[in-house]
Amino acid sequence: MAVHKKYNALGRGLDALISTESVRTQGSSTISEIPLDQIEPNADQPRSLFDSEALQELANSIREIGIIQPITLRQIAENRFQIIAGERRWRASQLAGKTTIPAYIRTIKDENVMEMALVENIQREDLNAIEIALAYEHLLENTGMTQEKVSERVGKSRTAITNYLRLLKLPAQVQMSLQKKEIDMGHARALLALDSPSLQLKVFKEILKNGWSVRKVEEMVQHLKNGEDIESGKKKIAAKAQLPETYSQARDRLAGVLHTKVAVTCTSKGKGKISIPFNNEQDFEKLMEILDQLKQEQ
Repeated sequence: MAVHKKYNALGRGLDALISTESVRTQGSSTISEIPLDQIEPNADQPRSLFDSEALQELANSIREIGIIQPITLRQIAENRFQIIAGERRWRASQLAGKTTIPAYIRTIKDENVMEMALVENIQREDLNAIEIALAYEHLLENTGMTQEKVSERVGKSRTAITNYLRLLKLPAQVQMSLQKKEIDMGHARALLALDSPSLQLKVFKEILKNGWSVRKVEEMVQHLKNGEDIESGKKKIAAKAQLPETYSQARDRLAGVLHTKVAVTCTSKGKGKISIPFNNEQDFEKLMEILDQLKQEQ
């Protein structure tokens, strides 16, 4: 199939970047412009939720400069294609008012589609933990692969895969909250240390109510495993969290200098730890710049 020369990328025709004469990729794949209405999503796509705001932002980018990364399809009938990877780009292209999209056309067996979609999404787009767990479960139940084989195919350790699968044993409320990213995987893994679903739910509600960190959840779980109840555990956690006034003042001063929250923990003997959280690489770099400036001023 030939690639249409009307497709623009970064203001230039695609033919300015690559040859447009029946471009063929490695293996049994071709790249072509495919009409959007000839494409359908993959029912086994591991991603089930798409952030509407992020999707609109991508649509705006596509409207401005076009698709930079082709999606990956397989042909299922004459003029009909199914998405292997790139459903988000396909949806955004529709929002952008596009009629076609550049795509790799792969020759692939049905049983490999879910595997490729999972690998592509893990590497490119952050699936939530439950989506990943369900995708691993699908691979194990529908392809006959062992955990070792899945580990090899997706480039993750067997332990990591096991940890994801264990999440599916949590109560539905916890799984839904994890999927919505109201809690993270660290919280969920801490809850899994409790054998009782009712206790898991009680601690889960405390997490949402009090905004507990993973460390606090781990502490509560340990108290419960030692035979204490929720209220007793909360009192002990609160007592441990109290800092001497001098430590509190120093923490606040440091937070003011770094322009971020600072956590300080301290034992009764004065031994402790300072934690400086950051949300992304950009935040980390800003912290390092501030620390470098302080060092130069000494």
